[in-house]
Amino acid sequence: MRVRASDHVELAVHDLGGSGPPLVLAHATALHGLAWGPLAPTLGTSFRCWSFDFRGHGDSSRPVPPEFDWQGFGDDVLAVVDGLGLERAFGFGHSQGGTALLLAEQARPGTFRALYLFEPVALPPEPPPPPMDDHPLVLGALRRRHEFPSIDAAVERLGSKPPLADLHPQALRAYVEHGVRPLGGGGLGLKCRREDEAEVYRMGVRNHAFAHLGAVACPVTLARGTRSESLSAELARRQAGLLADGHYEELDGVGHFGPLEDPDRVGRTVTRALLGG
Repeated sequence: MRVRASDHVELAVHDLGGSGPPLVLAHATALHGLAWGPLAPTLGTSFRCWSFDFRGHGDSSRPVPPEFDWQGFGDDVLAVVDGLGLERAFGFGHSQGGTALLLAEQARPGTFRALYLFEPVALPPEPPPPPMDDHPLVLGALRRRHEFPSIDAAVERLGSKPPLADLHPQALRAYVEHGVRPLGGGGLGLKCRREDEAEVYRMGVRNHAFAHLGAVACPVTLARGTRSESLSAELARRQAGLLADGHYEELDGVGHFGPLEDPDRVGRTVTRALLGG
């Protein structure tokens, strides 16, 4: 199904199945909602799982004009919750997706019953954010190969080096199969445009989620992978400590893409954190 969000955006929403209370899954930058597929069997034993494609990602449209202030990602979350008619759902977000869940809950307290956030992007205002035009994430996005002759060629190329090389094979293939579209002249192209991905990174350091962490009243588990180079343990603990009901945990042996590196283990961890037991 599709729902309308702010800035003339239409979002693609995916029913991942399962039974139990609703769980909204929010993906990381440059991914899409169907990349969560390998986690669905584990999460679906306890939750009815819904995912979606953020603006400019997957099968969702781009904002008009094509700007990527991260408040728009929070708007996307709220649009999905409203479009599905969910009340007090659970939320599971990875990186940008975790930040979007925070922004949604900050904008509309009580939207979520509890959250599990894997390495959300929430940076303190001091020191000021660095210039991003020369940041490795921005430069890497702009240089990324975005056209491929086939699905298999895309899987081989994108999975040949970190960070995607660390993904579980099923997660990598789900990302590729649902993350490309046919090109008019033949071959396949990434649905998330390189310039849009780069702009998301540029804007991410100014999302203001950190300043309002204390306004999030629902229980939040904030997690990081012990191999991550994206979020330090010091900052992650600081984020969790600023939340009204924050809990910090580390997942041994995984990096920033932990939910897609070891989906079964992360799925069990998320279920335990959100439902207890």
